[in-house]
Amino acid sequence: MHWKISGTIYRKNNFQLFRRLFSETKLPTLTLFTKDPCPLCDDAKEVLEPYKHRYVFQQVDITLPENKVWYDKYKYEIPVFHINGQFLMKHRVDISLLEKHLAKAEEAGQ
Repeated sequence: MHWKISGTIYRKNNFQLFRRLFSETKLPTLTLFTKDPCPLCDDAKEVLEPYKHRYVFQQVDITLPENKVWYDKYKYEIPVFHINGQFLMKHRVDISLLEKHLAKAEEAGQ
């Protein structure tokens, strides 16, 4: 199956991208509080890869001057995750907790 939009052809395997672009459903925002280097953050991002079509991902580098509040709060805790601005988990990805919150957001039509 193919879709043609503005001269670009989208194949079936691009369905998630297509859905993201044209869905009226707002995806939840998953925020990763991180710094460089952060091997645990890198591991967490790999674990999250299969779920990336279910959320909007953003990263906050806590070492930047404008993020001092987050640095003071999370300097010894990263990686830390928030979903829609609320604390979700830290140190490691808890898949069952993530699934629960993503399902809740999908049900609510976030």
